[in-house]
Parts: sequence; C-alpha cells; structure tokens
Amino acid sequence: KFDAPDPKPVDGGGAVATTEKRLALVIGNSNYLHGGTLRNPVNDARSMQTALEKLGFKVLKYENCDQATIKRAIDDFGRQLQGYDVGLFFYAGHGLQVNGSNFLVPTDAKIENEDEVEYDCVMADRVLAKMESSKTKTNLVILDACRNNPFERSWSRSGGNGKGLAFMNAPVGSLIAYATSPGNTASDGAGANGLYTESLLTEIDNPSTSIMEMFQKVATQEGNRSSG
Repeated sequence: KFDAPDPKPVDGGGAVATTEKRLALVIGNSNYLHGGTLRNPVNDARSMQTALEKLGFKVLKYENCDQATIKRAIDDFGRQLQGYDVGLFFYAGHGLQVNGSNFLVPTDAKIENEDEVEYDCVMADRVLAKMESSKTKTNLVILDACRNNPFERSWSRSGGNGKGLAFMNAPVGSLIAYATSPGNTASDGAGANGLYTESLLTEIDNPSTSIMEMFQKVATQEGNRSSG
C-alpha cells in the first residue's frame, strides 16, 4: 500500500503550502553523441522542474548528462535527501534493460554489445538505494525512459532485452511509475513534451487527487492518446 498526504493550495500563484520537506532530482537527456537526438526529454525536465517547484519541491535539474554527471547527480541527491520527508526522481531520455536490470543511458554512451551496458550506463537501482538509505518517508521514481533502444541494431547478440524497461521492486514507502508497461516502448511525443510527461503535467497539480489516482488518470490519458 502506498499513502502520501495531499498538499493544500494557498494562493493564486499556484504554489502549495506543505509542512513536508520535498527534494527532487530531475534529469532530461536529449542529445546523444552516438544514439541520435530525442526531441523532448530536456523539455520534459524543464516542465517538471516548474511543476514540482509549485508543489513545494526543491529541484535539482540536469540536462544532457554524461555518465559521470548522472552518477554525481544521484550521489549528491542522496546526500541532500537526508532530513527530507519526500524524495522524487524524474528521468526522461533513453533507458534500456538487460537481463532484468534497468539502465539510464548517458549522452556519451557508445554501446556496441549488451555486455557493455553496465559499464557505459547507470543502473536505475542506484537511485533506489540512495532513497532507501536516506530514510525518507515517501519516495517517487518516474521513468519516462522507454523509448526505442538506439544501439540494439549494432549488437551482435540481442534477445529483445534492450526494449523498454523491466519491473523493479520498490522499497517500502516508494512508488515507481513507468511511461509504459514492462518490455514496451513509449512515444517521444509530437508536441512540446513526451507523451507520458504531457499527461503527467495535466494531472500533477490537482490537490483533490491522491497519488495513486493521479497515476491512474495519467495511464488512462496516455492510453487514449496512443490508441492503447
């Protein structure tokens, strides 16, 4: 079961008042040196920063990060998360799975074989470990990272491992949200945001909706927009 207190609106500026201390790490990767360019992840990161700040989060935002930068950002997030009540991680960009493990793809990744993924990418579990050790009461992980794997064609061996993301076990008090179901891919979107983030942004600031109801509405929206 997942429970999170709903914030209450305060003024016409759209901000909320909350006694919770909330910290978010937001990363958007669009410009890949060896994996092409995605239209919307950087836009998604910027939009999420704005939305989360209105909800009382302190936001650490990064754009177009190489592997070293992503690792440093996650480690710094973990250090700062000590003493916070709510932690949130949002990632938009290329993500892939190999043998049931999920990886965030840095902009400098050049992956010629599946066995190079763990060395050239960043395991998503790194974020969960930092959240769990910080003792925050509530943790949210939002992965809009299910786009097609741009490296898979060059892999000498592929059993479809690189498509979409795999299911991850969430620590107690945590929720992990994916842009689509395990093993499937989601659209980068034709507008200013990715399809999933676009739906998320329309629901995230509704103070009368619980966290679970919000994600259910997002899933419904995304399903309708993508014909299932």
